[in-house]
Amino acid sequence: MTRRCEEANEIGRRDFFKLAAVAAASSAIGCSPRGSKERDGLSSQTSPEEAPLIPLGNGEPPAIQFQAYPGGTGSLIEKLWVGADGNPFESYPIGIPEWEGEVPSNPEEIAFLPVHRLSALIRDRHLSPIDLTEIYLDRIKRFDPVLLCAVTILEGRAREEAQQAEIDLQAGNWRGPLHGIPYGIKDLFSVAGAPTTWGSEDFQDQIIDEDAEVALRLREAGAVLIAKLATGRFASGDNWYRGQTKNPWNIEQGSSGSSAGPASATAAGCVAFGIGTETQGSIVSPARRCGLSALRPTFGRISRYGGMVLSWSMDKIGPMCRTIEDCALVFNAIHGADEKDPSTLTAPFRFERAPDFSALRIGFTKDAPEAFVDKLRELGADPISMVELPDGNSNSLGVESAAAFDFWVSTRPEPEPQPEPDPVATEGRRGRRRRPRFTSGREVLALDYVQSQRRRHLLMKEVAQGMEGFDMFVTGSGQVRLTNQTGHPAVVVPYGISDDEDSPQQPVCTTIVGALFADDKILSVAHAYQVATEWHLRHPDLA
Repeated sequence: MTRRCEEANEIGRRDFFKLAAVAAASSAIGCSPRGSKERDGLSSQTSPEEAPLIPLGNGEPPAIQFQAYPGGTGSLIEKLWVGADGNPFESYPIGIPEWEGEVPSNPEEIAFLPVHRLSALIRDRHLSPIDLTEIYLDRIKRFDPVLLCAVTILEGRAREEAQQAEIDLQAGNWRGPLHGIPYGIKDLFSVAGAPTTWGSEDFQDQIIDEDAEVALRLREAGAVLIAKLATGRFASGDNWYRGQTKNPWNIEQGSSGSSAGPASATAAGCVAFGIGTETQGSIVSPARRCGLSALRPTFGRISRYGGMVLSWSMDKIGPMCRTIEDCALVFNAIHGADEKDPSTLTAPFRFERAPDFSALRIGFTKDAPEAFVDKLRELGADPISMVELPDGNSNSLGVESAAAFDFWVSTRPEPEPQPEPDPVATEGRRGRRRRPRFTSGREVLALDYVQSQRRRHLLMKEVAQGMEGFDMFVTGSGQVRLTNQTGHPAVVVPYGISDDEDSPQQPVCTTIVGALFADDKILSVAHAYQVATEWHLRHPDLA
């Protein structure tokens, strides 16, 4: 919810009517041609005697909610209960082994340790959360001028939370694996006392003075927030109002988008882990570019409250880490239903460090990397070639983002007319002009939107049939367009080093797509792969 909406909710009823009247008058001057009829209070269903409609900002969800399971919520809940070993909604803690061997003292070596090893150092009192926070603060201040990965470095908050983590430890209160672990969050999420810019110069000074739900849950778990990390402008790409966020493996290259900051900062050892978002590839793409381990969860498993909305039926939150085990630890702390995000639900999550491959049916597509699939065979899996899944897309993103940003688009002046494309310059290419952001969806008929969602449901059922009997499948492409329409989870796993001339000696990654709500299974398999390999242990040299 934007500050404008919060202020509207706080004013008195009489002042609200006055404000609405002023807004209606101003719309007659220049805003009404681009504003929605609902926004102008001109709906045919509203009589002159009725109160004007409440202004909408970016965050208020619609009454209709998307559910990733094609059979619906009721049948999903029944399925989770039937044959469940215990309560399927019970949280299962993930244990952290004790630290063994010599304790590192080099700050760079410490900075690149995975979360589960940092956690052991902190819990076993080999490392103070205060000292660890200073290591990461130093690194992010040192490398951000080159990487452009941070929007706001929260030194005051970070030191306060690190101090509290230390006090809790001294009192014998260890909160769990994330206790005292410094992290960064994508700058789509509100954080009290800090700007929430959405990557846009138009919102550089926007203060939404509350913590997003994911930040609250991480604080409860003892994690230390040290920075708001860069996002592409309005969650698109890796360019924002300060420039392009860079890939630490190759600073001539962008880190891809739009979770560009979390990917770059985590890969560079500037945070222990990052929180990103995905609507149509924005976790998978930058994680692959920067050689990270990452989880894009099943739709609805993590509350999005306090985050910028692009699409109520497609937006997802996920951890971006240096190991798969770290992804499991972070996800375990933040998943679950939240009344403030009506799309959320709680489903079982039981991460296994040593999964039984004989009990899992794993598929692979034609473009799956052979080396990765062969390694799964060595580990005891029996990967099966899958039939090609259908492709499809809906108008969800365009329409829903247009609605989410109506409050902004409808107050902006009409764009300048664009000249017709030069037929010579566009020969052999489409000569279509690029539409201003968040405008194309405004022209879609309500009927067309509903029909598109009906076809989307048919696509979900078709994918469910194609994946019937499979727990997951390995794909080289990631199939982000399809699986973001259907809500399936995916993990990104490094499996080699590139010999491409344009990106030499950079990690290459593949993606495992899971059955709906099989987040724990795909993480368990990916973790078993990492235990048997060392690709995930490499990191860029920023010296």
